[in-house]
Amino acid sequence: MKTITRKYHQFDAKSKSFGRLATEIALVLRGKNKADFTPNIDGGDFVVVINTDNLKATGGKMDKKIYHYFSGYPGGVRNVALKDKIKQDSREVIKEAVYGMLCKNKLRDRMMTRLKIYKDDKHEHKIEITH
Repeated sequence: MKTITRKYHQFDAKSKSFGRLATEIALVLRGKNKADFTPNIDGGDFVVVINTDNLKATGGKMDKKIYHYFSGYPGGVRNVALKDKIKQDSREVIKEAVYGMLCKNKLRDRMMTRLKIYKDDKHEHKIEITH
């Protein structure tokens, strides 16, 4: 049995729009950037995302992108615009985007545990690769 070596990758959220950033994060979490990628093995690396308070969105997404929530009760639909969601908790925007881009199987929750998200650039992880 081969041991998996995991590295730390750092992504800066103020350098790219959050959708493009989420796709790159999903690739690293899944392990598709490695030569020995196997779809049924969780061989991805750790990802540290910094500066999520400075998220960029192209076009008019700050006002037009709407997150919908439903409580299950009549009249229980709640709508939150992207700019309001960033004010509430900007880390949640990245987390939801990456979660939706990962493969929908038993490995997804394991991959999400390796995603570390910070509002500013202060963290305690030893970064090996910066994107």
